[in-house]
Amino acid sequence: MTTTAVVRQELAVAAFKKVYDIGAIEAALGELGDNANDALRATYEKMLRIGGLRFCVKPNRMPAFDQIGEELPNFLEPLEDVRRQVALCSETDDRLELTPMLLLGEPGIGKTHFAKHLARLLGTTSHYVAMSSLTAGWILSGASSQWKNAKPGKVFEALVNGSYANPVIVIDEIDKASGDTNYDPLGALYALLEHETASSFTDEFAEVPIDAASVVWIATANDARSIPEPILNRMNVYEIPAPDIEGARRIAQTIYTEIRDSHAWGARFPEWLGEDPLDKLAAMKPREMRRATLHAFGNARLAGRDAVIAEDVEIDRLAKRRPIGF
Repeated sequence: MTTTAVVRQELAVAAFKKVYDIGAIEAALGELGDNANDALRATYEKMLRIGGLRFCVKPNRMPAFDQIGEELPNFLEPLEDVRRQVALCSETDDRLELTPMLLLGEPGIGKTHFAKHLARLLGTTSHYVAMSSLTAGWILSGASSQWKNAKPGKVFEALVNGSYANPVIVIDEIDKASGDTNYDPLGALYALLEHETASSFTDEFAEVPIDAASVVWIATANDARSIPEPILNRMNVYEIPAPDIEGARRIAQTIYTEIRDSHAWGARFPEWLGEDPLDKLAAMKPREMRRATLHAFGNARLAGRDAVIAEDVEIDRLAKRRPIGF
């Protein structure tokens, strides 16, 4: 049996980076009139209170890339590029710089799962934006404070309200972005994916520049044809294949271990999944594996067992209900 251990968050070294200038915030606050947006005033006051320094982290040693490759065997190409960048800066004070990446592949093969693993690898946080449900560009870049119920965008929130200057931001299903004649959901990315322009990115709500140059961008898509060429040119594009049967077995074991280790009830189950349930899970996509594995744990307990067997693994119920053609 192939041994697999769940990837833990790496110990990271942290330097501080200034993501916004306090003087600029004080000036902006001082220029607000009596009729200014109360939420904008509260935003400036919070920014002054918490200060503009954020952690900018990177692994303090070469992470176990081979182990991660075992657990995510179909992501070896982007992992190798990350390995190169970590190798360049791991023994210096240089900050980790990763070119934005686009992961292309069929639904459910683990693209978002990879992004979360990468955030743990780097010792930072991850933020998720589902482009398929967005209709306006202001979700990323904020809406003008003159609009009712306006608020900052996701990038501003991640940097100002978070603790890190280099969070991982996942733009999921970037090829599904839709908009109207007034707003381009991808418009903000033209600036955010370029290092120079990202270093002085202005959220439309806050109207003060923030430094988003250290953000780690991961976009996912099923098809690149609907993505504008200028966006593609700003990213490293990776074609992610479906895992082979042995790779699928390793992924299934990893998911089993993650679920087992994240719940108190998991201690009653063995560390390794049996061959028969492993084979059954390996026939599924990683997204389906997770649901099926969680249900299998429950089925085992309902049957009074402390081990999952093949009969506990059900075919994904959502997949069975999905109409043909969707």
